[in-house]
Amino acid sequence: MENKLSKDYQLINIIVDCGKASKILHRAKELGIPGGTVSMATGTVNHGFLNFLGLRDTRKELIYMVADKELSLEVLESLNREFEFSKPHHGIAYTTDICQVIGTRLIGFDKCLDGGDEYMHQLINVIVDRGKAERVIEAATEVGSKGGTILNARGSGVHETQKLFGMEIEPEKEIVVIIAKTEDAEAIVNNITLKIDIAKPGNGIIYLQNVNKVYGLAE
Repeated sequence: MENKLSKDYQLINIIVDCGKASKILHRAKELGIPGGTVSMATGTVNHGFLNFLGLRDTRKELIYMVADKELSLEVLESLNREFEFSKPHHGIAYTTDICQVIGTRLIGFDKCLDGGDEYMHQLINVIVDRGKAERVIEAATEVGSKGGTILNARGSGVHETQKLFGMEIEPEKEIVVIIAKTEDAEAIVNNITLKIDIAKPGNGIIYLQNVNKVYGLAE
């Protein structure tokens, strides 16, 4: 990594009805977050977990923003006061810890192993240009991954370029989400980095998150 930072970084996750993301991202920018990524999702009435997340039978927007722990708390509290996520059907907002980032010089750290044997799985998130997601999945499966999920994404606004981890997020991007055993994660990340040439500026971003519990993962 080019830089080692002592700060702890978090991913702010917000799920809202379609059409609300741009307003939230604009407000978050005013509060100090330079940008984010939005992906589209459609829930189903019969899927209990998606119902729990508020993804019923309507189209939703999933917002991802990155900030250090202190700023993420301040921003989330401010957004909650303004957009009232606590009210029914107004949205859901939560944060998750980020333990490693690859593909940017702005944030460089590796805390994935801090928890020792506490974390059995890790969530590998890869942001790439539209059309490259399948290559990411192929690179991951070559070294043991059971597959992943591909989400379509766009930047903070249709007519503007914003940034996540310092990487320009322009329409259109794809986000690949892979859950892997902790002992397999390094090999998967290394192969994706090699095959997609993540080290080259603008080719993509990989960030890892520790997963506390996971159910239903194919072995």
